Amino acid sequence: MPEDSRSGERTAMVETQIAARGVRNPRVLEVMRKVPRHLFVPPLYQGAAYRDSPLPIGHGQTISQPYIVGLMTELLDVSQGDRVLEVGAGSGYQAAILAELGAHVITIERLPEVAGLARENLQRAGVVGVQVIVGDGTEGYPPGAPYKAILITAGTPEIPDPLLSQLDEGGRLVAPVGSRDIQELIRLEKSGGHITRSTFGGVVFVPLLGRHGWEA
Repeated sequence: MPEDSRSGERTAMVETQIAARGVRNPRVLEVMRKVPRHLFVPPLYQGAAYRDSPLPIGHGQTISQPYIVGLMTELLDVSQGDRVLEVGAGSGYQAAILAELGAHVITIERLPEVAGLARENLQRAGVVGVQVIVGDGTEGYPPGAPYKAILITAGTPEIPDPLLSQLDEGGRLVAPVGSRDIQELIRLEKSGGHITRSTFGGVVFVPLLGRHGWEA
């Protein structure tokens, strides 16, 4: 991963926006200090990369605020070597965080232009272990299943059935579920063929479009 002059901003971001708001996993905090978030933000907004807010990345998409990335990553609780599916590549930042935790990440993106942007950003940041695929994320990606963790990075009216079927035993799925305008962050855990659901407060994401999501 390239050296840069903004490590102090990342340290402040982690301390004041993420750890201070309850994210405690030391591995998550460590990688968020490491991954250069500004390389995943368009040049126009790079000066604001470490602020406590989402930012536009083009094509009607956004990069989530740092705290939400940290929270969702902690809830996903990935381990070294886990196979992870991300639905919605965006700028590639969330996939980079998961890859730096040692996961093998498949991220599926509906928009070819956004998928290309994610690939470029990941390469620029020197991140390996991420496969970017163009397709309908609500269908999942059966060739890579089962997944120990699945992350949906757009608001969905409900959890798509294909994703539940591709979640491995003992796996976790984290997603914003609700209306187009506001959602609730949830985590599903699969154990013994049963699904346990937990909730973690209100969030706002762009809508998940696709066969098992919202209509375009």
